[in-house]
Amino acid sequence: MPLIQAKNLTLAYDGIPVAVGIDFEVSEGDYLCVVGENGSGKSTLLKAILGLHPIAGGTLEISPEARRAGVGYLPQHTPAQRDFPASVREIVESGCLHHAGRRPFFRCDTKNHVRTALERMGITHLANECYRELSGGQQQRVLLARAYCATGKLIVLDEPIAGLDPIAMQEMYRLIAELNHGGVAVVMVSHDVAAAVGYATHILHVDKETSFFGTTEEYVRSPRGRKFGCMGRWNIPDTRSVLDLRHGDAGGDHT
Repeated sequence: MPLIQAKNLTLAYDGIPVAVGIDFEVSEGDYLCVVGENGSGKSTLLKAILGLHPIAGGTLEISPEARRAGVGYLPQHTPAQRDFPASVREIVESGCLHHAGRRPFFRCDTKNHVRTALERMGITHLANECYRELSGGQQQRVLLARAYCATGKLIVLDEPIAGLDPIAMQEMYRLIAELNHGGVAVVMVSHDVAAAVGYATHILHVDKETSFFGTTEEYVRSPRGRKFGCMGRWNIPDTRSVLDLRHGDAGGDHT
C-alpha cells in the first residue's frame, strides 16, 4: 500500500472548493513536488495529509505504516518561528516527542537519532546556540532536522526554501535530496517549478478545475508542463548533481 493515496479528492476553504478531482499516491522513496498557482490549495493539501484540515470530498488515505512511523513536517516559516527562544538541540529533540510516549526523558537511541540529525544537517556545532540568533538558512536546517527526527518514512515540507538566499536555497535542496536518497519519502510544496522538475521523481500540479499527477518526465512533456516552460529547465546544471545522487551515480563533494 502506498504511504499516501488520494482519489477524486476535493479540498475546500471556508466551504469554497479550491481544488477538485485530485488523484495521486506517494510510495516509499518517492519525491513528490506539489506545484500550482497561488490559492490553488497546495498548503491546504499538506494540512489535509497531516490531519489538520478536513477534506471536502473523495478519499485521502495515510497508510498504517506511515502513521506508526510518524510524519515529519516543516511548515512555512513565520516571524513567530524565527524568534522562538530555545536552543537548537531542544528544537530538534522536540521532533522525537511523537515516539517518546509518556516518558519524561529521551532514551539513548532517541539521543543518538538527534545526534545523527544534527550531523546530517551540518549543524552539530550549533547545538547549544539559541535558535533565534541563527540565520534564515541555519534555522531552516534546524527545522528540517526536527522533521527528520519525527519520522523514518515521510517528510512533508511547505515552501522550505522561501526567503532563503541562493546559496542557502541550494543547500536545503541538497539536504532534502540526501534524505530522500536515504529512503525518506518527500512531499514538498514549491513555487520553484525549475527546481521541482530537477529534484522530484513525481509532480502534482493542482488547481481549481483539473490536476496533473505523474512522473517528472511525464510532466515536463505535458501541455501543463510546457505552459510553465519546464522543457527548457529539464536537467538544468544546478540540479544535475542531485539527479545523479537520486540515481546512485553521485561523486565528489556536494557542499
